[in-house]
Amino acid sequence: MRMTDTADLWWKTAVVYCLDVETFMDWNNDGVGDLAGLAQRMDYLAELGVTCLWLMPFYPTPDRDDGYDITDFYGVDPRLGHHGDLVEIVRTARDRGMRVIVDLVVNHTSDQHPWFTAARSSVDSPYRDFYVWRDEPPTEQAETVFPGEESGVWQLDEKTGQYYLHRFYRHQPDLNVENPLVRDEIAKVMGFWLELGIHGFRVDAVPFLLEPTAGKAELENFGDPHDYLKSLRSFLGRRTGDGILLGEVNLPRREQVRYFGGAAADELTMQFDFVAMQKFYLSLARADARPFARALAQRPAIDVQSQWANFLRNHDELTLDKLTDAERHEVFDAFAPEENMRVYDRGIVRRLPTMLDGDPRRIRMAYSLLFSTPGTPVLFYGEEIGMGENLAIGGRESVRTPMQWTSGTNGGFSQARKSRLAAPVVDDGFSPEHVNVADQRHDADSLLHFMRLLIRTYRNSAEIGWGDFAILEQPNTAVLVHTVTGAEGQMVAVHNFGSEPVVVPVTLPGADGSTRLIDLLESSETVLSDEGSVDLSLPAYGYRWLRVATDTTRRLY
Repeated sequence: MRMTDTADLWWKTAVVYCLDVETFMDWNNDGVGDLAGLAQRMDYLAELGVTCLWLMPFYPTPDRDDGYDITDFYGVDPRLGHHGDLVEIVRTARDRGMRVIVDLVVNHTSDQHPWFTAARSSVDSPYRDFYVWRDEPPTEQAETVFPGEESGVWQLDEKTGQYYLHRFYRHQPDLNVENPLVRDEIAKVMGFWLELGIHGFRVDAVPFLLEPTAGKAELENFGDPHDYLKSLRSFLGRRTGDGILLGEVNLPRREQVRYFGGAAADELTMQFDFVAMQKFYLSLARADARPFARALAQRPAIDVQSQWANFLRNHDELTLDKLTDAERHEVFDAFAPEENMRVYDRGIVRRLPTMLDGDPRRIRMAYSLLFSTPGTPVLFYGEEIGMGENLAIGGRESVRTPMQWTSGTNGGFSQARKSRLAAPVVDDGFSPEHVNVADQRHDADSLLHFMRLLIRTYRNSAEIGWGDFAILEQPNTAVLVHTVTGAEGQMVAVHNFGSEPVVVPVTLPGADGSTRLIDLLESSETVLSDEGSVDLSLPAYGYRWLRVATDTTRRLY
C-alpha cells in the first residue's frame, strides 16, 4: 500500500455517517426535517470528521415504513425538498470533503407505486410481470422478515384473484428482478442519481434482491443471480470510477464472501459485519473479550478492494439473529430486560448509551473499539453525542428520533408544535436538556470531543483500514489486545471489557528495547524491554491506541 492508494480506494479509510433527512434538521419549521436543514449542518458534519454521508430514503413515499416504501425511485419527497436542494447538498458535501451515498431500495416498491397500481389493474397489464404473482401461495413459504406483524409473504389481490409476493410488509410488493425490464429500470435509477453526483449506494436487503422467485426452467434464462450483482457493480464502475456498493447482507460469513465477488472483488464493495457486531454485544454482556476476538479472527480473507463496514448501531433493530438462543438471552438480560425493549424475538430497539446505563467509560471504550477495529466505521446520527431512544414510539422506530441540537424547544430540531414533529423527541434522562450538540461543542470533556479525537486519529492511521490484523495473546479474558500492521506502520489497540483495573503483559513480535509505544489518545510513550515486552495498565473499561515506533520512524504522532 502507498499512501496515495488511500485516495483511490477511499472507502477503506472513510468515516460513514448515516442520517434520515426527515429527523435531522427542520429548517422551515413544519415539523419535518428537510434538505435545507441538512445544508445548514454540513459544516457540523465536516467538523466531526465525516467523509461519506449516507442518506436514508428521501424518495416520495406513503411513509408506512419510514420511507422504505417508495412510490417514485426518481423523486424527492416534497416534504423534504426537491432535486435542486439535493444537488446543493451533494455540491456542498464535495466542497467539505465528503462524498454522498444513498439508499438503493429495489427489492420492493410501495403498493401505491404506479408500477404496482398498473400491475394489479389487470393480469394483462404490461407491468404485471414487474412483480411476482401466483394463483396459489406455495405450500412451503419463506419466513417473513417481520414475524408477529406479518403472518406470511403472499397476499391475495382481490381484484385479479392472484397472490403477490412480499418478503417485507404486505404494502411492499416484491419486484420481479428476474424480469429484464425491471433490471433495466434499476440501472436507470442508479444512473439517474449518479448523474446528480451521488457516489454510490447502500443496497438494501441484498439477499432478498437476488433470491430466485421463478421456476427452475425459467431461471435458465437468467443464470446465476450473482451475475446480476456483478452487472450492477460493472455498471457503477462505468458510470463513476470510484463509486461504491455498500451491501446489507446479514448472512453467515462464508456466504458474505460470495457477495463480495470472492477474489475477483466484482460484486459488493463493502458489507456490514453483522457477526462481529453481535459478538461485540455478547462480549459486553459477559465482560469477556473472547467472543468478539474470535469473531474478528474468523473473518474470511477478502480482496484488498473489498472492505468490512463496522457498526454498533443502525436504523433498524439491533439484530442478534447470529447468536445462539442462550447467547441472545444473555444479551437481552443485560441490555433489554423489558419486553418493550425487544422486537421480533431477535433484536433490541435501544441505542448503545441507554443499554450501558449512560456509563461514559463503557460508551467510550465501545467507540474506541469501533474505530480501531480493522474495517470502515459507520455511525448512525446522534451516536457522536450519546443520544438515547424513545421506547414510547415502539418497535424499530424507537431509535429514529429527532437529532438533538440544543437544549431548547424540540432539541433545536424544529420550532413546530410537538404534535407536528416527524417523530417524538426523547424525553427521559437522555432528552435534549441533558444530551445535545451545542453543550457538547463547548465541553472539552464531552463525548462529541472524544469522537472527534477518535475520528482524527483513525484517519491518521491508514493501517486500520488497510493493514493485517492479529490478536496478541495475554492472560486476562476481559481484555482484547490486537495489532493492525500495514505498509505505513503498526498500531496496538488495548481494550478492557471488565469493571476492574488491570495490568496486561504484552509481547510484541519482532520488537526490542529500541521500540517505543506512542499513546495516540494521550500524551505518553512506553519503551519495550529487550525482549519486546511491556506491562500495560488499563482502568476499568479502559482503552489505549499505541503506535509502534523506533528511532527511524518518520510518521507524525
